[in-house]
Amino acid sequence: MRQNSTEGKIWIAGPCAAESEEQVFETARRLFEKAKQSSIELFAYRAGAWKVRSAPGGFEGAGERALSWLKEVQDSFKTPVCVEVVNPGQVEKCADHGIRMFWIGARTSVNPAEVQSIADAVRNTDFTVMVKNPIIPDLKLWIGNIERFIKAGVKSVMAVHRGFSDVSENVLRNAPLWEIPIDLKVRMPELPILCDPSHICGRRDWIAQIAQTALNYGFNGLMVEAHCCPENALSDSLQQLTPEQWASLVSGLSLRSETPNIELEKLRSKLQNIDSQISELLYQRMSVVDEIAMVKRENNISVVQPLQWEHVVQRYRKHTDDACYQRFIDEFLEILHQNSIKRQR
Repeated sequence: MRQNSTEGKIWIAGPCAAESEEQVFETARRLFEKAKQSSIELFAYRAGAWKVRSAPGGFEGAGERALSWLKEVQDSFKTPVCVEVVNPGQVEKCADHGIRMFWIGARTSVNPAEVQSIADAVRNTDFTVMVKNPIIPDLKLWIGNIERFIKAGVKSVMAVHRGFSDVSENVLRNAPLWEIPIDLKVRMPELPILCDPSHICGRRDWIAQIAQTALNYGFNGLMVEAHCCPENALSDSLQQLTPEQWASLVSGLSLRSETPNIELEKLRSKLQNIDSQISELLYQRMSVVDEIAMVKRENNISVVQPLQWEHVVQRYRKHTDDACYQRFIDEFLEILHQNSIKRQR
């Protein structure tokens, strides 16, 4: 049994960064228009005023002047706005502009001292604070950051899962490592947990799958990046949706009304992520095969190279103790080899 996915969930959307007054307001106007048409209630509008960058030279947000643009959105659409903060001074500037909601980013989350200074700045206030997971997969650090705000007397605290930096991840921008937010949910069942599929995916075409997986796990909502013109965005252009795509995404999501089997959903999620990566890697493999064909043609090299193929086969023979699996691999490799030869010819 399923119910409308927009009911009882926390939906947050908006651009990665506040770039201009026109961009901020146009994105908001279209988001709220599409939300109303789709019977979706936006919990908050997000936009980065200060953008923390891994390397210098990237767009770092419009800074304090963006807060007045966001205040205008807040007043016009009667909905809270939220920004990322990295220090107490930025919290104070938010308060000066009537902005009472912010999130702690993944890079800030690795610094407990900085998080504590921000928690002290909002002690016993009515701010809503969202704490993203640290960029490293450290559940203890994530929980510690959350507890700093709870102990500071902040009444409204949420967690946001945005994936973890993982060199073994081949397709997604950040590895979901679902077991970590699920463990957080088990340990802190009253804490609302949102998913940020934009930063997990790094590209638009995976967002729906990751968002649905999060809801299947019982997440309380989504924080999604949306931009009035993603192709012209000054940051994260590949992962931002248009307001229309965002409304279509949310309307198309399903929410199980029954209590999900967490272990089953966890295993299914693993399969979904593995299948997605297999599909993408196979496509990338065929692209490399095309390049090899060009080199062979230009250098008059034979298409079939038995010794080279034997090296490929040996890479797959890691589980020879499983006869059933090995038979599957033999059949798969035969298909792979024949199609590679056809493609090169």
